Formats: sequence, structure tokens, C-alpha cells
Amino acid sequence: MTIISVPPSAPQRSLPARFALLPQGTGLHRIDGAWWPRTRHLAAELPPLLEGLASRWGRITRVTVDASMWNAGPHRLVLGRRVIHISRSAGMGHRHTVCLLSLGTGRCDLLVIPPDTPAERAGRLMADASCTGGGGGRGFGTHTAAG
Repeated sequence: MTIISVPPSAPQRSLPARFALLPQGTGLHRIDGAWWPRTRHLAAELPPLLEGLASRWGRITRVTVDASMWNAGPHRLVLGRRVIHISRSAGMGHRHTVCLLSLGTGRCDLLVIPPDTPAERAGRLMADASCTGGGGGRGFGTHTAAG
């Protein structure tokens, strides 16, 4: 089993995660927003996403993805003194989702927009996934870290 360790003092070489979330207080949803990673390397893409989600979702400790969407990689990721367990499923339910679990906060499910998606289309998908009405228009507001 491979473990990738990222020391807490490591310089940030990665760009901020590109994601958009539904506004807080809108109830339970099957999808809580969207994430547009830059590559298919989960070990490189997860740290900026987890950092971006920390203020809303706390300390995420488990991540489940569909194995067919990502390059092979570790089953655990160490970020400072925190261990993130990564499950790769062959049939998670929907190929383009990521499920993030945080003790005490709950579950966050994000639509994963493939890295090679053109920017205009990715922007529309992120807007749609982060709008309670499903019609876009709120995707890149205060709930987005774009880079």
C-alpha cells in the first residue's frame, strides 16, 4: 500500500482548488456542489480541495472516488498529522462524484468535472451544481475557490 505524506511546512506549490458549493442552509441535497480538478492525480488534487473545504466541512478524514476516473494512487494521504483514507470504488454509484466524510460535520458529495473539460463548459456545470434552482448564476460567488 502506498502512502503519500505532505509535511505541514511544505511550500504550497499547488494552485487553489476550483470548486463551487451550494449555499449553506439550503437543506440536504444529493450533490453539494462541484469540483474541477486540474489533473487525474488524486494525491495532488486532494490537498488544495480539503484546504478549501475546511472552513465549511471541517477535518475530512475519508474520501471515496470511482477508480475509473483517477490515475492509480495511494489509499492513504498524510497531511501534516492528519491521515486521509481514500477508497477507490469500481462502481461507487456515479463515476463523476467524490464523497468526502468529516467526523462531526457529515458528508459532502461533489460532482467532479473532468480536468480536460473546456473552461466555459466547466463554468456552466459548476454554476448549475452550486445553484439551488439548478439554473446557474450562483456558481462563482462566495462559495467558490477558483484558480
